[in-house]
Amino acid sequence: MAWKIWIAVFVVLIVIEAATMALTTIWFAGGALAAFALSLMDVGKNGQLAVFFLVSCALLFFTRPFVIRHVNRNTVKTNVEDLVGKKARITSDVDNDLSAGTAVVGGQEWSARSADGTPIRSGEMVRIESVSGVKLMVRKMEEI
Repeated sequence: MAWKIWIAVFVVLIVIEAATMALTTIWFAGGALAAFALSLMDVGKNGQLAVFFLVSCALLFFTRPFVIRHVNRNTVKTNVEDLVGKKARITSDVDNDLSAGTAVVGGQEWSARSADGTPIRSGEMVRIESVSGVKLMVRKMEEI
């Protein structure tokens, strides 16, 4: 009777994985398959649950990084991730103490803050070091 439950769990997890394609439930489906095999050998429920847990964790921790690295190799960065390293023009003075400053990059205006805390004048060119929320963290070009 337990084998029916493990098959049902396996099918549900595979359906969820197929619907989301997020590589989140596939590892647990492998654990359900291992527990199914043990249920056919009349191993007790505690043994089946332990193997489900151990196999799921092992697949998650040992194979997920490898799969993520090779499956998502051609993932396109979002526009925010792509901003790091680009040049921008300061459109209003950047002063971290006053929480003021804007910059334009790619035709879009963003709030800007100095990465090292030094004020930056309007019209200067900067390089984007990171994005913090909706603010660009920038540094003057001559300092790079």
